[in-house]
Amino acid sequence: MKVGIYTLGCKVNTYESEYVASLFREAGYKIADFDEDCDIYIINTCSVTNQSDVKSRKMIHQVVRRKPDACIVAMGCFIEANKDISLAGVDIILGNKDKSKIVSLVEEFFAKKEKIRDLYDDLGNEFEDMEIKDFENRTRAFVKIQDGCENFCSYCIIPRVRGRCRSKKKDVVLREIECLIQHGFQEIVLTGIHTGNYGVDLGTDFASLLTEIVELKGLKRLRISSIEITELNDRVLEILANYPVVVDHLHIPLQSGSDEILKRMNRKYDTAYYLEKIRKIRSIRPEIAITTDVIVGFPGEDEKHFMETYRFCEAINFAKIHVFPYSIRSKTAAAVMKEQVSGLVKKERVKRLLSLSRHLENSYMEQFLGKTVEVLIERYLDGISYGHTGNYLFVQLEGNYQSGELLPVKILKIVYPCCIAIPLTEKEVVKH
Repeated sequence: MKVGIYTLGCKVNTYESEYVASLFREAGYKIADFDEDCDIYIINTCSVTNQSDVKSRKMIHQVVRRKPDACIVAMGCFIEANKDISLAGVDIILGNKDKSKIVSLVEEFFAKKEKIRDLYDDLGNEFEDMEIKDFENRTRAFVKIQDGCENFCSYCIIPRVRGRCRSKKKDVVLREIECLIQHGFQEIVLTGIHTGNYGVDLGTDFASLLTEIVELKGLKRLRISSIEITELNDRVLEILANYPVVVDHLHIPLQSGSDEILKRMNRKYDTAYYLEKIRKIRSIRPEIAITTDVIVGFPGEDEKHFMETYRFCEAINFAKIHVFPYSIRSKTAAAVMKEQVSGLVKKERVKRLLSLSRHLENSYMEQFLGKTVEVLIERYLDGISYGHTGNYLFVQLEGNYQSGELLPVKILKIVYPCCIAIPLTEKEVVKH
């Protein structure tokens, strides 16, 4: 039987979908493209914004209309946020628990032909063990080390749909990474819902885990998917200083450059703290790419607050800004705040901040003109190979190079959003 899986949302969802695919493969099923004619369709949903809800619902309805006689599974955050929802044509409704049981749930459905709702009022305190041996059709491998969040930012629904902080045991993390290295993966990406809070439930912490990962034999690149500024403590920075295997890129959410708005968001820092930590990071890694998330149009944000954010982003000199208009999420503190910002104002502020981001991206890329960098080749198309450097420059070069290969190249020019490069000669490689 053929299984098609569609993933919306974050890297954690991507990891969990790959894990689900591995379970079906081990049970003898064939994983097919989602657009193919399949016997089983699985939609792994997202609910981080209203738009995510819309996309999740739309994808579910599309597959129900396309193949109503298939076994259709809807799972993940959209389901967890809307437990009482009625989804006509969906056979199995699954939240963010028991994804490891999905094969048995599907086989139960085929045996009994009865719809299944597998939902809990409480996701519990235990990490649901997931371990991946290979990541099909990918050049970098994600490793989920943590789930849940207890920050309760006033705009965010995630603590409600992902539950309390739960961590994967350290020996399991290390074993999983070792296995992926043996399967040829050059880059490992550590991911979680609140990645830097790893170990809070195990009597350890993120720095202790990193200390052991960076010593693993054969590891070429280690990337942290996202980390809060408050979790970049001195021990983590010491690892950055001493282990070049950790790539020159950190994604550190800012959300706002206005202290007043940060306080309303229930963030755990102010702009002075953020700026000082960035300065400390750059004293260790001068060429590091620091990317971020910013929410515009949060309740109460006026033009003065927005310009504080704009100027702060300029001052930090981010390598890229991911910009999101504030999205009202029911059952969050911000949903009932006064001074909601109009959609037109949010759209205009998104446009302005994205324009700044493009300028900052170009400036960052131009620092590397004429320099030698190492690219992880990801794909080949029409005579051109594409990939990313450790500091996440998007590089293209002529020629067909092997996906997954780490290739030293020289950057010749910038054509946004790409850096155009050429491979080094043998003599240059030896010198490099």
